[in-house]
Amino acid sequence: MFDNFCSSSELLKILTGHTKIVWSIDYLAFEGGQFICSGSNDNTVRVWDIDNNKQIQSFNGHSGAVYSVRFSPHHYYNHCQNIICSSSSDRTIRFWDIKHNRQLQIFDEHTGSVYGIEFSSFSGGRYLCSGSSDKTIRLWDIETSKSLSIFNRHENCICCVDISPLQSNNNKNDSKSNSIGVIGGHQERIRSVKYGSSELGNIGTTNTILSGSHDKS
Repeated sequence: MFDNFCSSSELLKILTGHTKIVWSIDYLAFEGGQFICSGSNDNTVRVWDIDNNKQIQSFNGHSGAVYSVRFSPHHYYNHCQNIICSSSSDRTIRFWDIKHNRQLQIFDEHTGSVYGIEFSSFSGGRYLCSGSSDKTIRLWDIETSKSLSIFNRHENCICCVDISPLQSNNNKNDSKSNSIGVIGGHQERIRSVKYGSSELGNIGTTNTILSGSHDKS
């Protein structure tokens, strides 16, 4: 079924404008349109109108490569704002206001490049998780612009993160005690992780973690 689907698929659009590698993209539909944001080695965050096949915005506040971009569900559902969150090799996480073409917030407590970022699927996307080459994962409260927790058990660069849709009843604030397990198996760097969902059926549930690695598996 997968092979048949892939063989019959067609390229719909090509959006050009970045001058270097594109590391990350995200999608959102709002105000009757469809939009993509993208982050690149050219240090920019760009916004594209899919329906018109045009770039409508470009943010160049980062001083290094932009590794990850996400539309913020928290700003969209709670403040009626269309905001993009981006992470960069300049060690910062920044929030961009599409409508007013300005930087809204900046998180700058990481001491290394910030690679993966992900919003929580609960609490209206209020929480943001970030992974860095400083070997830490941080959990942020977007509403208060504060770093809530620092997780520092990794021994090398953290390339990707995801937040479980399952919420813990553990109210401890001791970050070092919050590592609940280590999953091995990959032989090389892990580039992507994602929690499963009930839509996966027999493949898995929200207790399942999917991962992709440089070891080709």
